[in-house]
Amino acid sequence: MSEVSISEVTKNGLWTNNPALVQLLGLCPLLAVTGTVVNALGLGIATMMVLIGSNCIVSLIRNHVSDAVRLPAFVIIIAAFVTCAELLMKAYTYELYQILGIFIPLIVTNCAILGRAEAFASKHPIGYAALDGFMMGLGFLLVLVVLGAIRELFGQGTLFDNMHLLFGSMADSWRMQPFGDNYSFLVVILPPGAFLVTGLLIAGKNSIDAAIKRRADAQKDRPVKGAKRIRTTGNIA
Repeated sequence: MSEVSISEVTKNGLWTNNPALVQLLGLCPLLAVTGTVVNALGLGIATMMVLIGSNCIVSLIRNHVSDAVRLPAFVIIIAAFVTCAELLMKAYTYELYQILGIFIPLIVTNCAILGRAEAFASKHPIGYAALDGFMMGLGFLLVLVVLGAIRELFGQGTLFDNMHLLFGSMADSWRMQPFGDNYSFLVVILPPGAFLVTGLLIAGKNSIDAAIKRRADAQKDRPVKGAKRIRTTGNIA
């Protein structure tokens, strides 16, 4: 088991190894339900809860499950947490659950969750496993929300529409219409718009990473200012 730090786990989940922008996992629900912010939040929160719970349980049983049944055991654990998330959504956010439809049960097949269970949680203690699940889930959630906000804003001209489906009546006044009542740009709402916006987000992240690397290389190659001490050995005639 390799040593990891809290900062490294955090950076991996949010940026360096983001499930949606770097690993490119879980793209099916990401592209399908991010037409609005509330849809993205609902799916993102459910996915994050499943990631945290499954990582914790996998970490607890990691020394008690043989390699022969490890993957089936992981899938059963993930399915149990997905069922809990599904029942909670049915109980408290039923209308949002109906909108998300099949994509809530399909969290079971999300490769990001099984991948973290196999690659990280099965090799680290429960504290690090829970942190990894939270950060990976948060990174996935943030990408979902940004994608949903862009598609909702430029697709139908609203922002935070129908937030009462998730937060109740207190969110009725959150709806904004920056472009007026009759604005609509159908391409952004449809699946091609999801692919286009996701590609732009990935390109933006890659550009930022390239700029950071260039700056680091420039700092490394910059000559050190000031006097330099030179040590001489031997006899000087």
